[in-house]
Amino acid sequence: MWDRRDDVLQRGIEHIGVVAVSVALSAVLGVLLGVLSYRSPTARTAAVAVTGAFLTIPSFALFVLLLGIVGLGTTPVVIALTMYGLLPVVRNTVTGLLSVDPAVVESAQGMGLSRWQRLRRIELPLAWPIVLTGIRVSTVILVGIAAIGAVVNGPGYGNLIFTGLARVGAPVAVDLVLTGIVGVVVVAVLFDAVFTLLGKLTTSKGLR
Repeated sequence: MWDRRDDVLQRGIEHIGVVAVSVALSAVLGVLLGVLSYRSPTARTAAVAVTGAFLTIPSFALFVLLLGIVGLGTTPVVIALTMYGLLPVVRNTVTGLLSVDPAVVESAQGMGLSRWQRLRRIELPLAWPIVLTGIRVSTVILVGIAAIGAVVNGPGYGNLIFTGLARVGAPVAVDLVLTGIVGVVVVAVLFDAVFTLLGKLTTSKGLR
């Protein structure tokens, strides 16, 4: 690992970058879907079912399917990861919003707040710890799946793992695979630390 430190660092930056972009996209889309569907039992069931179906698609198959549509590189990886990251965010957004005390919402309505104002100022802040947990779970899932993106020439530590697997029997094969695996674990730990800090900074003391 030390002998290949420049490559390891570069792959780490790539891995963090592709996961961060995918998490941001899945978080925005997931929260939006949750907000739009949580009031309707049919809509929220459909949203959870569809995003859950994405997770049943084998990652190799999805990457190959996207390969024929958008080609090699980062794009198919970001699209696939965004799809895989939706379910935890949608489910936790719906759960968080439904867990808000109706009496609090009614009080806000009685004060003259519109539906959008209630959502923005009351419901989402109260649901935020649960929503953030969903984004955190999604991130951990995506850190691991991102490594498989190397099959379509995607960025990240998957390149070291696949290179090692392609050299089975060679002296460096195990070292490459282990380096890639350790790198993925380190990235997951870093993201988890970031979300722990983010939770402390963005959640009021009364909700922690």
